[in-house]
Amino acid sequence: MITTGVDLAAQPARTAVAVIDWRDGAAELLHLSLGNDDDTIVRLAVGSTHVGVDCAFGWPDDFVAYVAANARGEAPAPDLRGIEGRRRLAYRETDRATHRITGRLPLSVSTDRLGLTAMRCADLLAAFADAGDDVDRSGATGRLVEVYPAASLRLWGVDVSGYKTDAAARLAATSNLLAAAPWLAVTPDQRALMDASDDASDAVVAALIARAHALHATHPVPPAEQDRARREGWIALPSTSLAGLDPTRPVASLPE
Repeated sequence: MITTGVDLAAQPARTAVAVIDWRDGAAELLHLSLGNDDDTIVRLAVGSTHVGVDCAFGWPDDFVAYVAANARGEAPAPDLRGIEGRRRLAYRETDRATHRITGRLPLSVSTDRLGLTAMRCADLLAAFADAGDDVDRSGATGRLVEVYPAASLRLWGVDVSGYKTDAAARLAATSNLLAAAPWLAVTPDQRALMDASDDASDAVVAALIARAHALHATHPVPPAEQDRARREGWIALPSTSLAGLDPTRPVASLPE
């Protein structure tokens, strides 16, 4: 099994890709890089069983309807007015589910600084579709799945406090992650890149989450939300510990 993790940014310069090979009872980080455009991401993912992408796959249904109604000159629906209505517009159902499971609320794709990256993600998903992939934003079918490294690390109990803004914290975060996954083989250069770039670290975590999803060890989409998830996207949160991904442990049935 090979999994790919993508930490997507609005521009290629800060877009990181990690590729992990899970074979013969081992896990090896085959590739880790920054500066990836869409075509390069699709190429690097060739041969991967699952591809985890750290970016919202869509926008809230209520927000899409709200903007369309506004363009028609219609007043906001009564239930979308006021602060509670604006919260509905700001967050997807998967964001609310992530908050319930992890205690962490993702940034809003509607109102926060994720908008440009989400637009690029729409282009990336189209590039995968053009290359022959079945793109299911819910993650129920196909290789592509939306991931959220920070929330997954919280579930795994890996302390990465401050790793996005502080160099010393980033060094500690890399050490904590690799100590929690001692079976993951990384080269000195790869570790140095993780130490230097939170984007590179997040790409590695995204590839780990892709492994969890491949093992059917992520929280499923509730049946009542499946249609919505195919439009809005759905964050795959691991339902197993990080140790549960250990390739030295026997697994009953692995996807080919």
